[in-house]
Amino acid sequence: MLYIVITYLWASILLYLLLGGADFGAGIIELFTSQKNKQVTRKTLYSAIGPIWEANHMWLIIAIVILFVGFPVIYSTMSVNMHIPLTVMLIGIIARGTAFTFRHYDAVVDDMQHLYNSIFAISSFTTPLFLGIIAGSAVSGRIDPQADTFADAYIFSWLHWFAITVGLFTVSICGFLASVYLIGETQVEHERLRFAHKAQFFNIAAVVCGSLVFAAAWFEHIPLFDWVFGNWVGRIAILSATLSLIWMWTLLYKGKIGLLRPLAGFQVTMILLTTTFKHFPNIVILKGGGYLSLTEHAGHEKTIGALGWALLLGSILILPALFYLIYSFQKKPLSYGGETH
Repeated sequence: MLYIVITYLWASILLYLLLGGADFGAGIIELFTSQKNKQVTRKTLYSAIGPIWEANHMWLIIAIVILFVGFPVIYSTMSVNMHIPLTVMLIGIIARGTAFTFRHYDAVVDDMQHLYNSIFAISSFTTPLFLGIIAGSAVSGRIDPQADTFADAYIFSWLHWFAITVGLFTVSICGFLASVYLIGETQVEHERLRFAHKAQFFNIAAVVCGSLVFAAAWFEHIPLFDWVFGNWVGRIAILSATLSLIWMWTLLYKGKIGLLRPLAGFQVTMILLTTTFKHFPNIVILKGGGYLSLTEHAGHEKTIGALGWALLLGSILILPALFYLIYSFQKKPLSYGGETH
């Protein structure tokens, strides 16, 4: 049952990156859109994420609940030592959701819309940035539960180049996912081309930021290269992601967009698999060579059993309804006699 719980934890993190990350990416795209194209971009964003954007946070909630219930030592260590970036990330989630609601559903359109737009775009960038910083810090070997100063315990555990570059890489991945997803959300050819150019831009940004991650890892003596290329799973995953990227851009060049979303999701899945496989089950690497393991630091066996059954039964009840929700809002409106229904 422990490995079922671990699988749900990994899957919830992946789905939050693929779905919630794409929502954040929508705001990132807006941040990097020219003023003359912002209005049409917002209209496309509303159509794509408006009906279901809040549901994507479910995956983050599931991951937090799994850590809280099933791995309390890991949860407490991360929530204490990472409380500053966690707080910034949560403020970003709240600010982004509030701004999106007010600017999309507000009955009065006034000058406050400019403020809502700025908050939405900036928090869409800030939230995945700090999500990546937290992820990078977890495996950086900088977290020191025995630290005796505020700076060592709560600042330098996450404020270093490796974590920051992972944060920037996460931002670029979110922008890339959103750009690819939005290509299929518009029926206008020049808009498709514009989102395709955005996807190319964020793809290049991801490559640059990924290179910076490796450079920062080398500089800070983090064995990232070995984690990625030191095993056959990592090598196959990286090769598969590269080939799928070539395939994706070939399809886009030919105007075939049907497989773009699955291919983009596959690439991100391979990246997450590559960076987590080598040091599994150690989810947190501590300063001095210590670690927090999903197998050694799990909760009581009965707690894990109850959590596992709750996740399995919950999936049966929740997932079909969620998929139907997504399907319902992704259906294109029908036209009869010039009227849209």
